[in-house]
Amino acid sequence: MLPVGNGEMELLRMRSRIAIATLLGAVVVAAFGASSASAADPAPFGHACTAQNGVRFCPTSSSAQRVPTFDGVPLDVDVTLPAQGNGPFPTIVMLHGWGGSKTDFESDDPNGDGSTTYHYNNTYYARHGYAVLNYTARGFGNSCGGGPGGDHSGACGQGYIRLADQRYEARDTQYLLGLLVDEGITRPNAIGVTGISYGGGQSMELAFLNDKIRKPNGDLAPWQSPDGTPLHIAAAYPRWPWSDLVDALLPNGRFLDTGIAPEGQSLNPVGVPIQSYISGLYALGQATGYYCGTAPASTPCTDRESNLPMSFAEIQAGQPLSADAKNALQLTYENHDAYGLRFVAGHPRPAPLLIENGWTDDLFPPEQALRAYNYLRSAYSNFPVSLQFGDLGHSRGANKAATNQYLNEQAARFFAARLLHYGSGPAPGSVTAFTQTCPKAMPDGGPYRAATWRGLQRPGVAFGSDNAKTFNSAGGDPNVATAFDPIAGTNDSCKTIQETNEQNTANYRYRFTSPMTMMGLPTVSAQIQTTGKFGQIDARLWDITPDGQQRLISRGVYSLRNDQTGKIAFQLHGNGWRFATGDVAELQLLGRDAPYYQRGNFPFTVKVTDLRVGLPSLAPGTGP
Repeated sequence: MLPVGNGEMELLRMRSRIAIATLLGAVVVAAFGASSASAADPAPFGHACTAQNGVRFCPTSSSAQRVPTFDGVPLDVDVTLPAQGNGPFPTIVMLHGWGGSKTDFESDDPNGDGSTTYHYNNTYYARHGYAVLNYTARGFGNSCGGGPGGDHSGACGQGYIRLADQRYEARDTQYLLGLLVDEGITRPNAIGVTGISYGGGQSMELAFLNDKIRKPNGDLAPWQSPDGTPLHIAAAYPRWPWSDLVDALLPNGRFLDTGIAPEGQSLNPVGVPIQSYISGLYALGQATGYYCGTAPASTPCTDRESNLPMSFAEIQAGQPLSADAKNALQLTYENHDAYGLRFVAGHPRPAPLLIENGWTDDLFPPEQALRAYNYLRSAYSNFPVSLQFGDLGHSRGANKAATNQYLNEQAARFFAARLLHYGSGPAPGSVTAFTQTCPKAMPDGGPYRAATWRGLQRPGVAFGSDNAKTFNSAGGDPNVATAFDPIAGTNDSCKTIQETNEQNTANYRYRFTSPMTMMGLPTVSAQIQTTGKFGQIDARLWDITPDGQQRLISRGVYSLRNDQTGKIAFQLHGNGWRFATGDVAELQLLGRDAPYYQRGNFPFTVKVTDLRVGLPSLAPGTGP
């Protein structure tokens, strides 16, 4: 059990206040009689509510009850309400992950699964005074999904997946909230959004849209309910999200946590696809969802931007990309993430954000949070954005119960402060981080806290070599690459193998004479001379123990321009990791790390000189 600190005491007080309010509501119902209460019972979207688990659950019970969104596509929507009251309520939207459904964050138990959904589900939030909106995203489940055998006729003909498009998926959320406002269910100035992965990326988009909608033509307009009430997002908690989808799926290594990403950075040059994840996600969407042009078979896809089968085939074919593929990536950058919104004319100030990413998440690593954080803290004075990091997220994240419970409780305080105006959430700019520990049964280290991202760390150790080292596109040992692929190899962030001397790699070592906790993103700088087209530098940071076991601590990639020569700098995804006395930190560079990173289509060679890598260390005074 976690110790009860000041934050936890605030949450307990909040629960007490809501319990008192609920009791008073019950007294009012008793005083005026059951018939009056029954006549006034809310029915979100016309759906009847059933008392259960200390809340009222108001589901879409049949396909006929689905709610048409702004463009007529029917969505499978559930609402959960507090046990008492008619509204309007502060409202939290919970958005599911890729291939999931509205039920992902629905639970009979407020403790959920004890880890990822612990105090992060409809019952928990409704018991604490919120209306909770859970719905299945268009193109999945009973919102026109269901894979090849799903019903994609009639209104569902246009209900295909649009890949978290601001103009469609984000607007679906906004439209549903507008209906709830007009029904008196939702308080328009007390709306929070959250979600994991696919839902996390949409939560980030909604925060950046704030009080605007994005029209199909790309223009921004005020967000209003169908009856004309203005709405805005008051708080957003994206978990495991992307901020730049192109950078996440085809990273080029140009973002550094010391700067602000300029417009188009992730497109120049086009990065290296994380092939195993792209392939796995595409297959999952194909099995559970509805891709444009895949059903009915006689209907061709005329919406190029949403033609995911075509985009997938073009990316799989590798470089050089066609003009069509490059244009599709440009549209993805502009319309399918939060960060691209900052370059749209008339964009609003984003809503307050608490962002969670995982050190060991090989899909959406910490750079996705840091890109948004750096921009927001630079563009707006003392902007209310805070960060959470740990050994969590997609594979290879451990998602240990105690870590998730602590961070979810922090999020509950964040929502209470922003939507209920009770207590206080994390301070603007602050960071909470846990370190990865092994074996997996061992509790994570932390929490470590700092007022800013920079305040969490200080310069640690730096090592490298001036000597020339060369590697090429053939890569190292393919067995090692496969062993640490997050899809085909392992989902265990603690996995080790026997120390392996891989040929055709450039390796740099540092032996620790005293322990050091690395905290942050390792930075590599070097002079390079390359020959060949569309090359890549794949990077791994290993911890090699005195008994000869090596563990992957961090990884990254740098996409090369053709025949690139000169000085470069790039970062690995980072970690919070304690190197013990006698351990060896090894930076390894190579030209192929398939199946995780997609291999290039052309031979290339890289000569590296004057290389240095810096490992940041945990700043003193940040510990528990």
